[in-house]
Amino acid sequence: MKKVILLGVVFMSILVSCKKEKEMEEAPAASEKIAVEEPVSEECYSAIIKKDTISMTLTIKGDQLTSGKLSYNFYEKDKSFGTLVGKIKGDTLFADYAFMSEGIATVRQVAFLKKGNTYVEGYGDVTDDNKGKVIFKDVIQLKFEGNIVLSKVDCKM
Repeated sequence: MKKVILLGVVFMSILVSCKKEKEMEEAPAASEKIAVEEPVSEECYSAIIKKDTISMTLTIKGDQLTSGKLSYNFYEKDKSFGTLVGKIKGDTLFADYAFMSEGIATVRQVAFLKKGNTYVEGYGDVTDDNKGKVIFKDVIQLKFEGNIVLSKVDCKM
């Protein structure tokens, strides 16, 4: 009789310990963070100024410009087209514009201020950073006077 009781207690303790182990596996650890994926959006902008055309496509994730394209097609002048990589700080996009013009690869800093469904290009004094890139001397002094205003358009497939 003692053996039967002893075997019953051992059997019950095994069942209880298995159940607790299963519960522990299923419950997520409190220290684990749930990753929230930021949405990615694609936006397209364009401006036509007399016979000149400027186009910009942006792929944005959070405040990061993951990719972009910018082209300036000036009437009877050399056009430039290239890629944008940068960040959005508040309502301003700061990016490096790597482009080809007259067969020469160039990189220059660009800035665009977002106003509603438009981006206004910023201008200011520039300098060479001695690494082959043209940058603004002081981004605080940039002027967004509306010379080039890119309006939101449907992105072409």
